[in-house]
Amino acid sequence: MSRAIRVIDAQLVRRLCEPAAVRGWMREAMVATSAGQAVLPLRQALTLPDGKGRIGVMAGHLAPARAAGVKLVSLVPVERRRGSSHLGLAVLYDEDGLLPLALLCGATVTALRTAAVSALATEHLARPESRVLAILGTGEQAEAHLQALRALMPFSEARVWGRRPEAAHAFAQLHGTTGLPVRACADAAQAVDGADVVCTVTASPTPILMGRWLRPGMHVNLIGSSTPDAAEADDEAVARSRFFVDYRASTMAQAGELLGAIARRVVTAEHVQGEIGEVIARSCPGRRSDDDITVYKSLGIAAQDVMTARRVFDLASDQGLGQLVHL
Repeated sequence: MSRAIRVIDAQLVRRLCEPAAVRGWMREAMVATSAGQAVLPLRQALTLPDGKGRIGVMAGHLAPARAAGVKLVSLVPVERRRGSSHLGLAVLYDEDGLLPLALLCGATVTALRTAAVSALATEHLARPESRVLAILGTGEQAEAHLQALRALMPFSEARVWGRRPEAAHAFAQLHGTTGLPVRACADAAQAVDGADVVCTVTASPTPILMGRWLRPGMHVNLIGSSTPDAAEADDEAVARSRFFVDYRASTMAQAGELLGAIARRVVTAEHVQGEIGEVIARSCPGRRSDDDITVYKSLGIAAQDVMTARRVFDLASDQGLGQLVHL
C-alpha cells in the first residue's frame, strides 16, 4: 500500500516559522520535557575514518505533539564542509502506527528551534533592560540567533566576532541594515565587554569565552559545543554562573563546559540549577538578582525537533504546501 510523505524544504520551513510562533512551540516542548512527557535517548554518532566527520542521530517522542521523530545530521570539519554546519534530514512520524508523515530540512529545523530556545532562556534569565547583544560566531546559528533575539527584546546594538575577521565584517554588513546596528569586533573580549546578553555559536573545541570577562548581570547562551571533549567557555565562566540546561540527562553526558569543570573539581554536578523548562514552568527559580550571571547551556534535544516538525507539518498540510511523495 502506497503512503504519501510530505517533503518540506528549507525555504518553506523558514516561511512557516515565524519567530514568536516557534518560541511558543519551544515553550511547550521544554515544559513538557521537564515534566517527563518526552522520551529522549542520548544523541548517538557515527564517526567516519580519517577525520571525514560524523553523522549524528537524534530520536525522540513528545507527547503533546502526538509524534515521534528522527533527525540525521552530518557534522563535517570546516575545510570539508559543502553547506550548512548541520546538514541533515528530519523525519516526522505520527505516533498512531508510527507512519512517516514528513521529511524536512534538518539544518533549518536545527537552526530555528535552537535559536528559539535560546530566546526563551534569554526571556526568562536575562535582565529585562538588556540592550547590548554579543554573538561569538558568524555562521548559520549566528544568523538564527540574531533574528530570534532581536524579535524578542529591543536591543540597541549587536556585536559580532569570528575567528575570520572578514566573516565578522561581512556578517555585520549584511545584517546591520535591518534596523539593529551590528558591529564587527576585533576580538571576542571586545565583543563581550559591556554586553548584556552573549551567545556563543562556534565550532571551537576550546574556550573562546573567558569567565574573567563576565560582569554582574550578564546572561550567556552556550550553544556551539555538543560533545564532552569540547567547550566554548572556560571553568571560571561555569563557576561564576547560575547554570541552567535544556535536559539534565544529556547535560551530564555531553556538556563539555560543565563536565570539564566537574572533572577539574571546580564545581560539582549540583552546580546545575535546573532545566529551562522548569524555569519557564516556575518550578525552579531563574535569575534571583540583577547581579547574577546566568548561563544557559544548550545541547539540543529531539523534543525540539519533533515539536517543530509537527507544527510545520500541520501548517503545510492545512495550506496544501510542500511536495507529496508516494513511497
